[in-house]
Amino acid sequence: MSDRRLTPANDRVVAASLRGRIDAPRFVEGEAAGIDAAVVDLRAAPGGARDRQLLAGAIVTVFDRNAGWAFVQAADDGYVGYVDEAALGPTHTPTHRVSARATHAYARPDFKSPDRVALSMGTRLVVSADNGRFVETPLGFVPSAHLDPIAVPADDPVAVAERLVGTPYLWGGNSAFGIDCSGLVQIALAACGVPCPGDSDMQERALGETLAPDAPVRRGDLLFWKGHVAWVSAPDMLLHANVHHMAVAYEPLEAAIARIAAQGDGAVTRRARLSR
Repeated sequence: MSDRRLTPANDRVVAASLRGRIDAPRFVEGEAAGIDAAVVDLRAAPGGARDRQLLAGAIVTVFDRNAGWAFVQAADDGYVGYVDEAALGPTHTPTHRVSARATHAYARPDFKSPDRVALSMGTRLVVSADNGRFVETPLGFVPSAHLDPIAVPADDPVAVAERLVGTPYLWGGNSAFGIDCSGLVQIALAACGVPCPGDSDMQERALGETLAPDAPVRRGDLLFWKGHVAWVSAPDMLLHANVHHMAVAYEPLEAAIARIAAQGDGAVTRRARLSR
């Protein structure tokens, strides 16, 4: 059975790429669009539960628009769902990403000018002019210190994730305003230019090389449980977005393993090492 999270098909349309694999009355090629909202929920159904989130600058393929909802597939990880149609705009070729935990876009290149919108780490922007302390983008003027060129990826995903310590836990969250365990892994790897699926079960299947259960772990390794994933920040420490702390937090590795098992969520199912 196909995974509906990765299958661009609903009861109205099916992606043309699936012709011959799925019977449907209407196949469509889809059209590219960009996310204009700072953060938008990617939902399992129109007005339904949040699966994931998309940030400004993300690219999607739009297969259908109906009653204010757009049926889309995210270009970055292939995740399929519904977004508020009002959040869509034209596509752009971004030049920079927000590398700080969060920032603001201002009306003028002046920190005392009105702030237009708050932007999360990972937001991709087109910089059209550099005014020194600020750069100009379609959303407003953003502090230069809060951006990095997309052409220069980060080299330590754990260091990226550490900027989000204290961020509130949010199921399906992908931003500095709320994030979950798989969102923390994805946002960190994206900053490093590493493709990463959206949910922890997908990440467990796709990321890294499997370590033996008794192999020593090191910074940058990943530990998986059923429904959960955590960064190894040091040989004896985890960094993860978790419900126990309701935040992105550090937790001693062995204590976390024992706690998760004791609460009924089982043992570690995989230890993975990413290539560097």
